[in-house]
Order: sequence, then C-alpha cells, then structure tokens
Amino acid sequence: MAVPDYPRPPFKPQQQSFPGKTAKMDPRPDHGEESYVGHGLLKGKKALITGGDSGIGAAVAIAYAREGADVAIVHLPTEEHDAAQVLEQIRQAGVEGVAYACDISDPQQAESMIAEAAKTFGRIDVLVNNAAYQQYYEKLEEITLEEWKKHFDTNVHAPFNLVRLALPHMREGASIINTASVQSKKPSPNILPYASTKGAIANLTLGLAGLLAEKNIRVNAVLPGPIWTPFIPAGMDEEEVKHFGESVPFKRPGQPAELASAYVMLAADTASYTSGALLTVAGGAPMF
Repeated sequence: MAVPDYPRPPFKPQQQSFPGKTAKMDPRPDHGEESYVGHGLLKGKKALITGGDSGIGAAVAIAYAREGADVAIVHLPTEEHDAAQVLEQIRQAGVEGVAYACDISDPQQAESMIAEAAKTFGRIDVLVNNAAYQQYYEKLEEITLEEWKKHFDTNVHAPFNLVRLALPHMREGASIINTASVQSKKPSPNILPYASTKGAIANLTLGLAGLLAEKNIRVNAVLPGPIWTPFIPAGMDEEEVKHFGESVPFKRPGQPAELASAYVMLAADTASYTSGALLTVAGGAPMF
C-alpha cells in the first residue's frame, strides 16, 4: 500500500483556544476514517480511551473498533460534537461504543466514569491514557503556579488515578498504554509544563510496568513526535504552527492515523512480553 501524500508545511495561520476543534483545522487531520483496515487483533477486548474525541485518541478508537474491540471514549463536556463523530465510526465497525463526558482531572468525575465503564463492559482490558493539557508560553514569568498544577493534574495525576481506579476491573493479560511524547526526552522551552509532565509519564510507565508485572498487566507508552492534531493550533504560536513538522527527517507532521498501529500492537496479545517500552513514533527523529 502506498503511503498517502500527507500535507507538508507551511500551514495556514489558524489559532484556536484549547483544546481545539478538528473541524476548524486546515488541513483536516486523518484519523484513519477511510484508510484503517482491521485484522481482528483485538477481537473481544474492552478498551477505554481518554481524549478519544480527536487527534491520536480518535485514531486509536477507530483502529481498536475495526480490530474488534468494544470501545469507550472519554472527552471533555465541550467536545460533544467531535466525540459523536468518533462514536459513529466505532459503531459502524460493528462493535459496542460508548462515550463519557468527563474532566479526568476531577477525581470524583473520574471515579464515576470508571465505575460506569466497568458496569457497561464488565471489565477493562485496555486503558489508554491519552488526554492531556498543553499551553504555549513566551516567558517563564507567564507560567503561573496554577497553570503548572493544571498541567500536572490533567497529564500526570489523572492517568495515575485512572490506573488506580481501573485496576480492580482488569484481569491478567490486560494492557495500559500511556501517551507520553518526544518532549519527555527533548523538551521545548515554550511548552515547559507540558514537557515536564511527559517526562513524568515516561517514568510513571516504567515504574508501573515493574509494579504490575506480578499481575501480568503490561504497561507501555507511545512517544509521538510532531502530530497534526487540534493540540497544535490550540497550544502553539502562529509561526510554530506554520512550520510544524519541518524539523524531523520526514519534513512533515505525522497524522493521527499513522500512530494507530503502535497502540494496536501494544494492546494485542501478541505483545505479551512487551512491558516497560517507550515507543517513539516521530518521523525519523532520533531519540535517546
């Protein structure tokens, strides 16, 4: 199969407020709606994906559904429109799909959401901690303690809490997949709080892999490079958006659909010996 001729920079100016809307992006991201073909790799599994309404989370949700998994996506209450479109894609694959409006940084909301998902599906086989918060700052003085805490509440504390809450509903062979970032190894100064949280997520992944090995629950992380999602116009300045993705060897940003296979592989039973892995998907950019 030929690689699609995906868009390359420069991109048009298109600033948005966080968390951003897919429909306002030009060009529109590819979540695999027309291209992803499943092979039954996740047949019968029950998956829960945070941030499943757009970007990487949406691509993973579509791929999981087409691989045979029942899929629950979690989204902010303001993202109902995008979530509905992804939910339609999930159900068209012939599996069960549900969506939960939930601010995962709120412990009470998170607890209720996990309880409802476990009740609906009976168990949780795959937990994908993908939702995150990101803002751009020109100077260190712009980063308030409140903003710093907001990044960690959403990007670090919430994933840890979701693992803690989901664990009683996971059985031997289950899989936890965290979305970290190349920012965990090569931080950009203007998104310092975000980069710091992704470093924490990478370490959380490694620690959890060790702690949960005795339960035979695998924990891994994907480290995306520059990926064309609503995060970009919502979390970077105009000039960076214009040239987004130019710095990697592929000379373009990746599309969400191009990451889906990594999440499928890590969730599949064929990856039964893979735990504690930090899988970089970054268009040829070297990460050490």
